[in-house]
Amino acid sequence: MASQKIFFFTFGVFILITSSCSTPKPIFNLGEVPLIPLPTNVEPSDEILLIDHIKSIQVKTLEPSLLRMADDLKSFWKNYTKNELTIVTDGEDHAITFEIESENFDEVEAYELQIESDEVNIKAGTAEGIYRGIKTLEQLVVLSHLHANSNFLSLPGGEIEDHPSFEYRGAMLDVARHFFSVADVKRYIDLLSSYKINFLHFHLSDDQGWRIEIKSWPKLTEIGGQSEVGGGTGGFYTQEDFREIVQYANDRFITIVPEIDLPGHTNAALASYAELNCNGKATELYTGIEVGFSTFCVDKEETYEFVDDVIREISEMSPGPYFHIGGDESHVTPEEDFNRFMDRTLEIVKKYDKIPMGWYELITADIPEETLLQYWAKSADFSKVIPKKSKILMSSASYNYLDMKYDSITPLGLHWAGYLPVKKAYDWDPRSLVPDLDADQIIGLEAPLWTETIEDFDDLALMAFPRIIGHAEIGWTLKKRRNWEDYSQRLSYHGSLLDHLEVKYYGAEEIDWK
Repeated sequence: MASQKIFFFTFGVFILITSSCSTPKPIFNLGEVPLIPLPTNVEPSDEILLIDHIKSIQVKTLEPSLLRMADDLKSFWKNYTKNELTIVTDGEDHAITFEIESENFDEVEAYELQIESDEVNIKAGTAEGIYRGIKTLEQLVVLSHLHANSNFLSLPGGEIEDHPSFEYRGAMLDVARHFFSVADVKRYIDLLSSYKINFLHFHLSDDQGWRIEIKSWPKLTEIGGQSEVGGGTGGFYTQEDFREIVQYANDRFITIVPEIDLPGHTNAALASYAELNCNGKATELYTGIEVGFSTFCVDKEETYEFVDDVIREISEMSPGPYFHIGGDESHVTPEEDFNRFMDRTLEIVKKYDKIPMGWYELITADIPEETLLQYWAKSADFSKVIPKKSKILMSSASYNYLDMKYDSITPLGLHWAGYLPVKKAYDWDPRSLVPDLDADQIIGLEAPLWTETIEDFDDLALMAFPRIIGHAEIGWTLKKRRNWEDYSQRLSYHGSLLDHLEVKYYGAEEIDWK
């Protein structure tokens, strides 16, 4: 288990709870708690729950994931309040109760959170729904503590009914331009899960580096894993590392989407294996940031043997439904060759029981209808040629790319897609951003973080936060309940939360931070 510092809402400060003759009033009414994402429905009550009235966590369904969640919540509660809770299966009052009611919930992630004077109930149709409810409870506890004027003693009563607007609410981390350790990835996963993000797209290969061990092609990491932008030492994940990340994410109900970018963005592989080049000569390792100059030799059978082995080995470690094959910016691959390559690669993905996923440039190939297409830049023909049954993931560079500078003085990032201040990153809707797209085909949104200028976790945090929090709300909260003025007020309370977690976010002047 990694250190407690990386867990969201795990604190090293203990609060001593003291008794009082009168019931202490909570800092917030339940309807006023600055929760993000904003829940679907909140009904406050006049009841007040004293923190030290909670004595146990009651798990009515002995499912391993629920017991794991109970154990995590027990640690959280002890660290935060000094109260030692027991984990029980039935018959307890003064408990936080997890209850699966599959017949009462139509959506996988829907939940109800009920807070009364002597108990907390979290109900859902699945363990994933229970987990989303726990995250809301934890956020309520932390925000109440951080903004209390005196000792934090109570929670407001009432009921929250909640479910997501989009089924795919994602982030993407580019570990190819700069490599990030397993610990850094886990810390990012913890933060993402706290805001109910449920997919992490892993950009595992590019011109500058190959980051995943492939046992049948060992030179990919022996050679291609040893470089990164700017000439650093790079790095890679062993298969054991990758499985550890996948499991860690899975325990937090985040699905890992592996990407191997093909047939362009492939210089690290071309430098590792000469036979993948048409001239039979290995390229030099690359540490710049230009794109579009590399391509596999699409006429060689060795290329497809390579692709098959890579997709097979990674698929065996990735239980999620998708395999991302890139397809973007392959400028030196003639369109006919690109389409021939993709036709065969798509069949390999299907061979290993994965749903193909790729950047929108895949539309020139004969893509299966189930392919998930990721929209990232303007394309005049995109809406005309996409199969009507295909799903679309919105990752517009102008609104979603977390590597775009906030403004002209942002110390990191690029600005080829324009500046992306906090308001612009929040104040849009995936279903209406591109007028010609069929809104029913849009499965959700994903916020990529490309790392040409991002070297460590503090850099990552500065560019991701607070914008990724807004993207999380866009994905979860219905459009009719979202508006910038309300969101910016709620976000202002989350600066102290991020400070407490030592997350070096960007303190945008648009927000009146509390």
